[in-house]
Amino acid sequence: MAKLKTNSGAKKRFSLTGSGKIKRKHAYHSHILTKKTKKQKRNLVKFTLVDKCDVSRVKELLVI
Repeated sequence: MAKLKTNSGAKKRFSLTGSGKIKRKHAYHSHILTKKTKKQKRNLVKFTLVDKCDVSRVKELLVI
């Protein structure tokens, strides 16, 4: 069977933590920032983990 290709868009957007969880960035931090509060913008900068219901879908794209 042929090797599966990693989705190159997913490769740029997700990364693995040391314990094997999948890390992602927050959305809504690229434009229309004037109406968002400082606290909201600050929290959007931080990384978060992919939700457990989406983990299998992301792993499929990353071919883990």
